Amino acid sequence: MPFFDPAERAAKELFPGIFTRTFWGDKILISMLDMEPNGDVPFHSHPHEQAGVVIEGELELTIDGEVRLLGPGQVFVIPGGMEHRARTLDKPAKVIDIFSPVREEYKF
Repeated sequence: MPFFDPAERAAKELFPGIFTRTFWGDKILISMLDMEPNGDVPFHSHPHEQAGVVIEGELELTIDGEVRLLGPGQVFVIPGGMEHRARTLDKPAKVIDIFSPVREEYKF
């Protein structure tokens, strides 16, 4: 099926205050994130390449030791295997992440 309505997909809490709805094909996975204020995705890495765009709010993103505060419309690309962290400050944020290859553990 090529079309999806995110409102029909149940959100899953990845970390306290970090919720996602995921959609995937054979080679990519999209994660639609709703992040509450003061949400934190702790430092981690994975073999998947990851790209994303901030849709609403602000996201403090640390990639390979470099910290940036991103706002709506700003894009990031994280190579596979690189350590990174994402967190919101005092406001919520909406972010879309894309992973390749598909993160099997995110197929829910």
